[in-house]
Amino acid sequence: MMYGFDIFLLLFLFLLVLPSFRQWNLERLRQGQIKKIEHKRRSRVITLIHRQESIGFLGMFARNFISIEDSEEVLRAIKLTPKDMPIDLIIHTPGGVLLAAEQIAKALSKHDAKVTVFVPHYAMSGGTLIALAADEIVMDENAVLGPVDPQIGQYAAVSILKVLEQKPISEVDDNTIILADMSKKAITQTRRFVYDLLISNDVPEEKAEELSTVLTDGRWTHDYPIMYEEAKRLGLNVTSGIPEDVASLMHLYPQAGQRRPSVQYVPMPYQRPTSNGKE
Repeated sequence: MMYGFDIFLLLFLFLLVLPSFRQWNLERLRQGQIKKIEHKRRSRVITLIHRQESIGFLGMFARNFISIEDSEEVLRAIKLTPKDMPIDLIIHTPGGVLLAAEQIAKALSKHDAKVTVFVPHYAMSGGTLIALAADEIVMDENAVLGPVDPQIGQYAAVSILKVLEQKPISEVDDNTIILADMSKKAITQTRRFVYDLLISNDVPEEKAEELSTVLTDGRWTHDYPIMYEEAKRLGLNVTSGIPEDVASLMHLYPQAGQRRPSVQYVPMPYQRPTSNGKE
């Protein structure tokens, strides 16, 4: 009986330690890849990558967004960077707390050396706000940015204001009137922040005014994808083409494993066969 119990105990300890070991190994590989990019580009590399990851022994899911804790860490990394050293920020996020995104964006805009933001897949909402602080935004050809119009709870601020436009004030409840007042202030504040951010990056006043309006006036839904071509047409300082080293780093932030994978493929580049059937 003791022998069977010992095997069970060892198996339990192994399963308990395995997730921690995997996470440690991932962190080791990530740090190595970050140092490789830094050596090649002679820059400080900072990542702001939010994935749905499994944590702990039971494999519970944790989905991340831009938080105050994120802004604290990014600001700390910026302070540890010499003023004449370029910063490369690799960002992958659905957005998050507006205050945290604004803190990060403001700190990046104050950095003396060049700031480059890499968007391998998507940087929505607050992620786009942070990207606007960069001297250059490098996007994958299929990556997306998004509008930065404020959200009040689960609703777009501009949509709340539409209620007051379409109904007499006597037919609008007090709570909606309060939300509308908050919405008006939020739109004004965010638009001003985006304008000041663009002006600090030497964007002409007229263009800064246009962009700050387009990105905050609610003409699109909040999850509207602004792809590379449209970002270019809008006048954002974007270039296309994610370096292979950055793409390799993203592979070290895998989505959480599931019982049945929804996407499968052979993870290697292919070449078309030649006329004689050889590669």
